[in-house]
Amino acid sequence: MLYKDRTKSLELFIFKSLNRRMDLTEKDKQYYWNLEKGYEGERHLDLLTEKLECDCLVLNDLRLYLNNTTFQIDTLVITGETIYVFEVKNYEGDFYYEGERIYEISPRSATRLFN
Repeated sequence: MLYKDRTKSLELFIFKSLNRRMDLTEKDKQYYWNLEKGYEGERHLDLLTEKLECDCLVLNDLRLYLNNTTFQIDTLVITGETIYVFEVKNYEGDFYYEGERIYEISPRSATRLFN
């Protein structure tokens, strides 16, 4: 297996540094917390993909540029037959999957997370 490591994003590094040096606004604290949680979730997946024993290529934190747009894929696993794309979400709470949608269970109602 060939493996490309994941690194913390520049944005996460900057927010981490700023958080140590100043009082962030509530909005910035929440954004920073979401960046940290996202990175933690991605690292959790990394721990699983590091154990793969197949003849495959694992590319983490892949940044691509297409049609004047930059986008990022959390993890791409390429085997001889299939390409697997993983977009990691590290949400807290209770969720359920119905049809092709994920819903969060809240005390009042279910909220759709994705289209």
